[in-house]
Amino acid sequence: MEEKITQGEFFDRVYQAAAQIPRGRVTTYGQLAFLAGYPRRARMAGRAMAFAPQGLPCHRVVNSQGRTAPGWAEQRRLLEAEGVAFRENGCVDMKRFRWKLF
Repeated sequence: MEEKITQGEFFDRVYQAAAQIPRGRVTTYGQLAFLAGYPRRARMAGRAMAFAPQGLPCHRVVNSQGRTAPGWAEQRRLLEAEGVAFRENGCVDMKRFRWKLF
């Protein structure tokens, strides 16, 4: 059973995990939630990213299919500047660029 924490505490855990994403790699909202200790809270991790503090590499977080955040056209440019490649369908090539923890 998951322990209860406040939204602020959860967001802080997500931000700590996001700060570790290496340049040229991406991760998913689900993976951030897992790292924060709440593996079934991907949507909440996405909400945390919407309020991310300045300087956090939130552009390195995509959905599980590799899609970038809706309405944030600059995200793709930032990822490409780090060497992240996109497939023809506009999604990040997750096989090549997903941050592998294990």
